Formats: sequence, C-alpha cells, structure tokens
Amino acid sequence: MKNKSLSYERRKSTIADVARLAAVSPSTVSAVITGIVPVSQKRKQKVLDAMAALDYQPDAIARGLKTGRTFVIGVVVPDITHVFYGEVFRGVQEAARKAGYGVILCDSNEDPKNEEYHLRMLFSRRVDGILLVCTHDSMAYAITGNRHFPIVFVDRLPPINGQYTVSSDNVQAGYNATRHLIDHGHERIALIAGNLVLSPHRDRLEGFRKAMQESRFPILDEYMVPGDVQIEDGQEASTRLFTLPTPPTAIIAGNYKLLLGLLRDLENRGIRVPEHVSVLGFDDYVWNRYFNPSLTAVSQFTYDMGRRSFGLLLPLMTKEQDIEPTERQIWLPTELRIRNSTGPPRDIVGSETKKRNQMKSNKGIVGVGQD
Repeated sequence: MKNKSLSYERRKSTIADVARLAAVSPSTVSAVITGIVPVSQKRKQKVLDAMAALDYQPDAIARGLKTGRTFVIGVVVPDITHVFYGEVFRGVQEAARKAGYGVILCDSNEDPKNEEYHLRMLFSRRVDGILLVCTHDSMAYAITGNRHFPIVFVDRLPPINGQYTVSSDNVQAGYNATRHLIDHGHERIALIAGNLVLSPHRDRLEGFRKAMQESRFPILDEYMVPGDVQIEDGQEASTRLFTLPTPPTAIIAGNYKLLLGLLRDLENRGIRVPEHVSVLGFDDYVWNRYFNPSLTAVSQFTYDMGRRSFGLLLPLMTKEQDIEPTERQIWLPTELRIRNSTGPPRDIVGSETKKRNQMKSNKGIVGVGQD
C-alpha cells in the first residue's frame, strides 16, 4: 500500500478567533486594529498577543471600508537610484511603519508626465496622502490642490505659497559653503548651479550671491554655470570654466552628480585638488571621505527629512489636529563637513594661463618690431 501525502489549507483566523483567545469582545479587537476607539494598554496587549499567536492579518480592504481610510501613503521621487532619495524614503518608511501605514514608492524619472501618471494612479488606489518630490515643470500642486488632497512637498518646493513643505535651508547652505571658501582666501569662486527651476538649486544660488555680495566680491556671469543635474552636466560645466582666460580658484558643485562630473573632468585635465583648485559639493555620502583627497561637502539630514515629512502629513490625513500656518513649512539645518578638497588659493592654473597669454603677447610685440 502506497503512502499518500496529506495536504490541507490552514483555515484563516478571524476576528472572532482572536477575541476568544484574548478573552475580549470582537469590537475590542476591531478597536485595536483600527485605532479609532481608545483601548487600555492591558487589553490592547492581550489582543496583539492573540493576533501574533494566530498569525492573524487584518483585511486591509475591509478595514478601509469601515474607517474610510486605507492606511497607505504614496511617495513619488524623481530618481529612485539617487542615494539622497533612498535615505529620505528610509525615514518616511520607518515613521509610517510605526504609525501603522504602508507605503507605495513611485519613480517619476524626472518626467512631469510620469509624475502625473503616478499621482493619478495613487488617487485611484485611494491612498490617504502623498509625499512628493517635484520634477521640473511639475503641475502636481494644481492637480492635488483641486482635489483638496493631503500632500506634503519634500526637498523640491512648488512655486506657490501656502503649501505643506519640508526642505533643507538651502539658502543658508549655499551661504555657508561660499563663506567657507571666502574664509580660505578665495575671491574667484564658481558655482555649478544645476537646474535653477528646482528650488534647492535656486536657493543655493541665492546663498552664494549673498555671501559674495557681503564680501564685496564680483559675481561674474562666466563663473555661474546653470544647466541640469547629471554627471555629464558637471563635466560640461568644468570644461566651460577651465577654458576661460582666468579660471576660478574654487568651485561649488550643486549636487553629488555634478561634483562627480567636475572631478572626472579635472582628472582628465591633470588639474589637482586642492593644489590647483578647491572643490566643494552638496550631499555628503560615505564615499566622500574615501576620495583622494577626501571631499568637503554640505551634508543634509535626509533621514530626518523623510521622518519629518511623514510627521507633517499624518495630521493632514487624520484631521485630528490643526496645523498652524507657521508650522506648515519645515526648514532643516545643514552641516558643512570640511575635509581635504578645500584650502587656500594657489592660483597655479590661473598663473599658467597668464604666462601663456603673456608669451603670446610678447611674440606679437616682437613681430611688429621686426616689420
């Protein structure tokens, strides 16, 4: 006689099963799950222990029908591969988990059309709220504003006032970065500004201007290089700066990709940091300290940005408390981490350029005399 293997599907536990094991009423179990009605800590723990013992998972759809909420939020970022947004998302996810919320992550890939698609998809999924990092030319504030939908703008801010926002204080960050180079003795400071449609890059430019004007240094158009935010944009900006008759002695790169492009171009040209030019970037990651030389950079508190963003969104979704107008915009401080890529100006590049120009000038004078 052959042995037959027996297979069976375990019966799914119900609220009634949890209530029996915890010795409470089904309504008490429901109150613990939804969080709408307060339950004593002792009873709540009994219910949680029973749920764990029975491996009971609440039905999210049924829960949403009862409460009118899905306990899910959407997060839309412009580049999921960017370390910055990965750190922000970690902060969001941890805060959301503690509050009993799930998270749907979407990548707009810096495309406003993708951003709109993701927003409409999230609306159709009936998420309770959205955290959004805008693309350039974003119309999200119009789309969400018409719906009076709970949304918090993160890092990149919309061009209208009165929105709920969480961002670094990029004006102060740009000022501090520039002031650091000025204090080292630099006057010819260039800024690879990035995309000035985006509020972080625009605000850093404002801080740069403020520091330069305060020191009564000229702000030269040729030292201000706007563009986009990718590695190749940093390379192109560096090429533009180092074909000038008088190159800068210090350069600020508006984000880490621009910084990488700048460093690649400097290496190709044989320009040494900081012997020939001081370099400072935004966004400080672990590898910055392992470059040779280690990189001076403005550090943003990205995890805290994500955590605070969810903290601002939560009362908008639950409507359990009013948010004062002065508390609708959260500005986080930044920290300048000084390493070996910045120092006093040596002006070797500028001196070499001046020598070449002088030689050309001398040759021209001799030629005229010979005629």
